[in-house]
Amino acid sequence: MIASSTAVPGAEHPVLIVGAGPGAIDLMTVRATRAVEAADVLVWTDSLVSPQIAALAPQHCERIRTSTLTLEEVLELVVARARAGLRVVRLHDGDPCLYGALAEQICRLADAGLEVEVVPGLSAYQATAAALKAELTIPGLVQTIVLSRAGGRTGVPERESLAHLASLRASLCLYLSARHVEAVQQELLEHYPADTPVAIGYRVSWPDQWLQVVPLEQMAAVSRERQLIRTTLYVISPALAAPEQARSRLYSASHDHLFRPATATAEPEAATGAAARTAGGAGG
Repeated sequence: MIASSTAVPGAEHPVLIVGAGPGAIDLMTVRATRAVEAADVLVWTDSLVSPQIAALAPQHCERIRTSTLTLEEVLELVVARARAGLRVVRLHDGDPCLYGALAEQICRLADAGLEVEVVPGLSAYQATAAALKAELTIPGLVQTIVLSRAGGRTGVPERESLAHLASLRASLCLYLSARHVEAVQQELLEHYPADTPVAIGYRVSWPDQWLQVVPLEQMAAVSRERQLIRTTLYVISPALAAPEQARSRLYSASHDHLFRPATATAEPEAATGAAARTAGGAGG
């Protein structure tokens, strides 16, 4: 929560900036759902958020679509409603902390003397990995996930160029990049092998979801064939073709940690099937 620097009469409720998740209504967090259900005013990204989610708001709620509005127009409405003492929910797709103009909104709302709370949401890369039943961090193969985008019209800092990120050969998740897919593929091929698996996800978790894994060398052709230009995510990762014997040491009998000592008899280090694919991750 951001503390207000100026008391504003009638502003009894913080403005809630809420992540709606990737699309499916049942992938919203409980906190996000409750926020929408209690809203007096819902300022929602109608071009990217499912109408089913907006419909969770109560009957009396004023619903304001933002697809045709500038940020200044959006914030003018938010400030006016919040100062009137209404519960205002600014609803974003995915997670508002990723490519959601969050910093700009918080700064301007703070300048208006309004408190802000941010409710995170599940991001598309997580929904994509789950839909594929894939782990993006495989022991001995890849342990890093990079979230980024193509430069496009707004550009990216030089130190974060796609060429530099691709050189890591990590699990690379690219948002907002479908319009530049030919250039993206060309840069990626300079670092990843041509047969590296690429998951192409369109409107992941929506009823019309389309999701397919293709070799990197086919990434652009498939995208153009499907006429993908927006609401598309690319996950480029050697983890999508991980060998079945990949195994985390975390649950190995030979591995000790705070909650469990190592045992004298250790199981084989290789594991097969579903157990091998799920053995990594945080301790349980």
